[in-house]
Amino acid sequence: MDFNVTDFNVRLRTIRLREAVLAIVIGFVLNVVLIAIFPPLGDADELVIMPLLVFVLLFFIWALRGTHGLSDDFSKLFERDNRREIFYIFLINLLFVFLIVALFANFDILNGFVYPEMEPLLDFTPTYYDPLSFILEVISSIILAPIIEELFFRGVLFNRLKIRTGIVAAMIISSALFAIGHEFGGITSAFLFGICMCIIYLKTDNILMTMSIHFLNNLVAVLLEVVNADAFLFQMPLAPITGIVSVIAGLLIIVYIFEEIKRLRT
Repeated sequence: MDFNVTDFNVRLRTIRLREAVLAIVIGFVLNVVLIAIFPPLGDADELVIMPLLVFVLLFFIWALRGTHGLSDDFSKLFERDNRREIFYIFLINLLFVFLIVALFANFDILNGFVYPEMEPLLDFTPTYYDPLSFILEVISSIILAPIIEELFFRGVLFNRLKIRTGIVAAMIISSALFAIGHEFGGITSAFLFGICMCIIYLKTDNILMTMSIHFLNNLVAVLLEVVNADAFLFQMPLAPITGIVSVIAGLLIIVYIFEEIKRLRT
């Protein structure tokens, strides 16, 4: 990283991949040490990676200290065109996330008519959050994850890769690595989400744009889980409608990606 650069967005692009990876490795080691010292940290899913997330966030705060321009980036979030794009990309990606679940849900419904005795593939048992678990989930999934993942995958990894491989290859590689960290059923949606984030970041040179979309996505995902939305979105009579809407959202994402890549390459 180049501390002589004072512009926030330019400084972010100077952070080398090895520097960010080293910070993650150190954070992981510290995380393991803390769990060994305080075993209860390893017993709670919401706590197990919290020290790692906090350490990596501190690394980026240190790496980007003394820069300016972040307030201007924040004010641009509220410009009309940016607001519309944030909401549109958030919406179609969120709806597409439902696709895999909707496919399995509709399979269960059809299979139930033919073979009533068979166990369904999906279990819509409500997830219970006690107040502490919910607060920790909010901190890790809604606040820390969008900030850290966007800074690393778009701000560092994508920026460094595009210098060596070109824009399209950098999009694919960084988004694939981003997707690997998600659940099996969500890998495809996470990959396409990552591509969209790379496009938004390229268009605006504003990491707060991608953070905002990521924040909205995770916020709604957690809220849907808390209210057990699966119980009505993926069961009759809404399951077929949810599936159709998810397919349409997927097509809109593909169209958006191809059109924007074409525009960026001209």
